[in-house]
Amino acid sequence: MYELELQQLRSAELIRQADQERLAREAVRGRRAARREAAGRTAAREGDAGPSDTSRPSPAGHTGATGHARRSWRLRSTRAA
Repeated sequence: MYELELQQLRSAELIRQADQERLAREAVRGRRAARREAAGRTAAREGDAGPSDTSRPSPAGHTGATGHARRSWRLRSTRAA
């Protein structure tokens, strides 16, 4: 009887852990989707009204909500050998 109860406890713990991991994945997926949507809106707005003030570096090296520094997305020309 003890082994059966122990197995049920282990099973319940594994199910809880799987649920927590699934919820964490869903939260990450939602945040990524929100960032993509916001980036799309920003790109569309900049395309309509020209470049925005967000391209200027922010004071004190602040990198924004994502923790990543902004990068210039213009294409670089190839160098002559």
